[in-house]
Amino acid sequence: MERLRVQEGGAAAVDEYVEYRRIVGDDDRGKLFTPEQYEEYKRKMLPIRLQNRLYVSWRSPTGMDCKLVGPETHCFCTHRYKQHKTDYEEIPKDRPICVPCRVNRCQCKSYHYVPLNGTQPIRCRCKHFADQHSAAPGFSCNSCSKCSGFHSCFTCGCGQPTYAHETVVETKQERLAQGKPVGQDVPYAAMGGLTGFSSLAEGYMRLDDSGIGAPSAEFLESPSSGMDHPFLKAFQGPSSSAQASSQLTGGSSAAKQVSNLRSSEEDDMAYFEKQYQERDLS
Repeated sequence: MERLRVQEGGAAAVDEYVEYRRIVGDDDRGKLFTPEQYEEYKRKMLPIRLQNRLYVSWRSPTGMDCKLVGPETHCFCTHRYKQHKTDYEEIPKDRPICVPCRVNRCQCKSYHYVPLNGTQPIRCRCKHFADQHSAAPGFSCNSCSKCSGFHSCFTCGCGQPTYAHETVVETKQERLAQGKPVGQDVPYAAMGGLTGFSSLAEGYMRLDDSGIGAPSAEFLESPSSGMDHPFLKAFQGPSSSAQASSQLTGGSSAAKQVSNLRSSEEDDMAYFEKQYQERDLS
């Protein structure tokens, strides 16, 4: 019993430290705040984050947020987003909003997302990687004199080249005006554009507007059809063909539960055939 209490106490201490680190970030400069300093920090910073959060995304020309930036996402200057100035008592009126790097001697004037090919860095047309370019405006190459700035023709998953994208820093009101998700107000540092679990996926892979909230009852209760995405159909209830089969066989409650998570092969093939035809037409 005593050992169980120790384990529970240790787990609670880990949870408290994780919560502390998510709120404070690197603002304690490697030395933990005292309880009094921690409470004073929260009293000052939490209202700022709840009211003046900045949302950062890497956006395609079509308006899709192909990448939502989080605390650990790297900048062109090789430092992470959480190492930039992300807390503002008052939102700057100038646009675009600058998010400068706080690392000593870094020349980065504002956060700039660097795309990746999976987990691998991409090259500029001068054949050098992003970290071989200057973090100052212009992003000129440090390894060759002919490069006037980082420019890559690598194609994003949305179908647009990376050079056509831009790093966007915006407020909650600006995102709401565009109909984009803002998620819940949170006290954590440098959350950027993360609003939910789907935020971690690439823009073209998201099945929902991450962070916009639970689907409406009307959507959840609407009958599924052969044109619905197979993943969504698994949570919408049985397909029409599965319902008919259940009625004919008088299936048990267990069979009905299984049918809620499995659609017929005909419905799935109809969906993929439609997607294939649309791709050919485009």
